[in-house]
Amino acid sequence: MIVLGLILLIVGLIAKISILTTIGVILLVVGAVLAVLGATGRAIGGRKHWY
Repeated sequence: MIVLGLILLIVGLIAKISILTTIGVILLVVGAVLAVLGATGRAIGGRKHWY
């Protein structure tokens, strides 16, 4: 999710499409939160690991 957010962010900035930039930032933040929660060992949505 972090990689997809980063790709959308870069494409949005290069193509000057604000919706892609916004979605990219949201995906980066959500991916970072899930990564931090997963690293602490906390179950997210009933799953301990996200692959």
